[in-house]
Amino acid sequence: MSDYIVSARKYRPQTFDTLVGQGNIATTLKNAIKNDQLAQAFLFCGSRGVGKTSTARILAKTINCSNRTENIEACGECDSCLSFDEGQSLNVYELDAASNNSVDDIRNLIDQVRIAPQLGDFKVYIIDEVHMLSTAAFNAFLKTLEEPPKHAIFILATTEKHKIIPTILSRCQIFDFNRIQVADIAEHLKKIAVNEGIDAESEGLHLIAQKADGALRDALSIFDQIVSFAGKTITYQSVLANLNVLDYDYFFRLVDYALEEDITNSLLLYHEIVNHGFDGHQFLIGLSEHYRGLLVAKDPKTLDLLEVGESIKKRYKEQAATIEARHIMRALGVISTADTNYKSAKNQRLLVELVLMQLCSLKNELEKKSLN
Repeated sequence: MSDYIVSARKYRPQTFDTLVGQGNIATTLKNAIKNDQLAQAFLFCGSRGVGKTSTARILAKTINCSNRTENIEACGECDSCLSFDEGQSLNVYELDAASNNSVDDIRNLIDQVRIAPQLGDFKVYIIDEVHMLSTAAFNAFLKTLEEPPKHAIFILATTEKHKIIPTILSRCQIFDFNRIQVADIAEHLKKIAVNEGIDAESEGLHLIAQKADGALRDALSIFDQIVSFAGKTITYQSVLANLNVLDYDYFFRLVDYALEEDITNSLLLYHEIVNHGFDGHQFLIGLSEHYRGLLVAKDPKTLDLLEVGESIKKRYKEQAATIEARHIMRALGVISTADTNYKSAKNQRLLVELVLMQLCSLKNELEKKSLN
């Protein structure tokens, strides 16, 4: 049987310091442990893959460690840490509320809460997707959450905080997890690539990070997929091919054609894009994001808002210098209108082609207005 472990599990954070993009939350929890000011109920909120459950497990492991480091991290060597790492700790109880959301499930949990820990100071109850609990289960849980035994700590995790009843929210210390930045994900993937002996282009890793949309777990899953496809060498082109993402080069060329008022080559390039199987609506979204990138790149102060690799950022800066801000704004208006009308259009390809023709005519139109 293969010993292969997916990256999302193999590189799951084991300490507060290895959490990606959640430094403020890690610092707050470490200070709470250090000053002995731990709340008895926490609510971790945020989108998928940002580290809610990982943070809950790290907190559970750290507070029961008998030999914490000076940096308030679990030692990984004491009996409590070893039993936790082996998945045999009796002090940590995890419940998936998505599939265990009835009153009976909560009553079973409440019965366990009464039992004091045999090793360590705390028993930690992690309830994932807590918003899935039924109303009756929430009500059954309220009294225990309000007056838990001293040894009990509850950590609730959810992607949909608005679905949790106010009486539960009022009893919890709430932590809102950040969407992980593209640069942080790309840097983390780079470390993993080095560790796994994989030669990876930074632009390719940035593209994976963008596709993950702020979720580190998604990024690691995509990374594994690319490794299966490309082997030990990950290039920008291999990521493009595997993820079926439009190359930035298409958009740079289209803007150049628009500035040159070259309708013919614009239409031919769009024909090439369609033949590669790309959807017209996604193309419009990508084109609007490109023009937005050009607007951002016109000012050095906002250049860092571009979540792309350094070489792509340089290209944005160079192209932005050749186009006026008012031209970009008009182009964004044209694309936005087409985006709104796309689904109701009878001939969607013609709609996109009209957008390209309008973009190629903008420069001349703006020059005429300036003369008037």
